[in-house]
Amino acid sequence: MDNPNDIPEREVTDESKYRTRRQIMQAALLVGTAAATAWAYRKFALAPARPAAPVRSLAEEVMTPATNPSAGFSVTDPLTSFDDITHYNNFYEFSTDKDGVAPAAAGFVTTPWKVEVSGLVSKPKTFDIGDLLKLAPPEERIYRMRCVEAWSMVVPWDGFSLSKLLNAVEPLSSAKYVAFQTLQDPDRMPMQKTGLLNWPYVEGLRMDEAMHPLTLLASGLYGKQMPPQDGAPVRLIVPWKYGFKGIKSIVKIDLRAEQPPTTWSTAAPNEYGFYANVNPTVDHPRWSQAFERRISDGARQATLMFNGYGEQVASLYTGMDLRVNY
Repeated sequence: MDNPNDIPEREVTDESKYRTRRQIMQAALLVGTAAATAWAYRKFALAPARPAAPVRSLAEEVMTPATNPSAGFSVTDPLTSFDDITHYNNFYEFSTDKDGVAPAAAGFVTTPWKVEVSGLVSKPKTFDIGDLLKLAPPEERIYRMRCVEAWSMVVPWDGFSLSKLLNAVEPLSSAKYVAFQTLQDPDRMPMQKTGLLNWPYVEGLRMDEAMHPLTLLASGLYGKQMPPQDGAPVRLIVPWKYGFKGIKSIVKIDLRAEQPPTTWSTAAPNEYGFYANVNPTVDHPRWSQAFERRISDGARQATLMFNGYGEQVASLYTGMDLRVNY
């Protein structure tokens, strides 16, 4: 095999479960809903955080920048089961109990749905979800997902690079950041009636991060429409960052000149930074980041710098102090 990161689909999961995935992907261009942020870590709790290890240089932590921008689209790690991906979720708009999100979100309807893309662009537009998902054919991306709570999954997402949507609205040169917003509807998302967080949920990326080929606007997983509990109808996937950056049920994307606020870095700035790059040498105050547990089998393994995507993304952070810019 030319690229060690590539793996035939038939080897990733049982062929009998996989053979119709491509046909389903073409039909499943709409709906679903949410997963991947953290605070109440129970089921796979690790030992208390140890003192942070010294930060090593990028040269010691990652490989050189990739010459192939699509490298990393498919990892060889065994997939997490569909059942675990859809029943172990962080989506605080529905529940703070990971096992409670799926039943709480079961009746969440995502049609009709609109996504507004505005700000520093030449062609601002509000997309109907069907039109948005027709911007590019869905691709399967098999990505690692690492939660700041020190658990991880391997998920076969369906979607296309966020850059394809951003290019469609023609960003201005003054656009340096991209801000995202989740739906705010307390009648449909009951936890928004509480003061748990400052609703609606918001997130942000630097423009070069948003335009990176690995950054995915996901509309499905396992060849199926995105389930409500995982972020339907569209969510963000940034595989080299902690899962809370993967904002779900997106309704607004705004290009800005200044760094936007984000929900968790506003709620607890000493615990959650804007960048949130996976870094095993910098611990969260409550969770060691050196190791993680894979959902499904609970296997403990060492965490990789940038979640194993350093070859593709390390050059984005050349010269940055990753302890300060956590």
